[in-house]
Amino acid sequence: MSYKSTHTFVNLPVKDLNRTKEFFSIIGFEFNPQFSDENAACLVINDNTCVQLLTESYFQTFINKPIADATSSATGIIALSANSRAQTDELADKALAAGGKQSKEPADHGFMYVRSFEDLDGHLWEIAYMDMGAFPQE
Repeated sequence: MSYKSTHTFVNLPVKDLNRTKEFFSIIGFEFNPQFSDENAACLVINDNTCVQLLTESYFQTFINKPIADATSSATGIIALSANSRAQTDELADKALAAGGKQSKEPADHGFMYVRSFEDLDGHLWEIAYMDMGAFPQE
């Protein structure tokens, strides 16, 4: 039997929770107040996926090793789909205008268009539009 999760919660440490909430609000994300308080903000990606933005001190209570400095080390990339190239650009441009940093140049692979940015804490995010009609067939 294979395992299939019904919900996904990604947890990320943040230095300044209020500033981080403002950053993601500017981009256009909403938060679920049911899973938010002074230590955490539940960033809603979709009905089944959330990113728990946790103050570093609260995040530390869940782990037994040091928190990586995401501004100098990559620990992963959170990749989100977009509905179009225009939406990809819109979200990435909003992130940059809100204080994020471009992490890579835009990449156009024909069937896939990707924009990348670092959030205020250095976590890596990608926004990608995939045109399945242009996907290479074997």
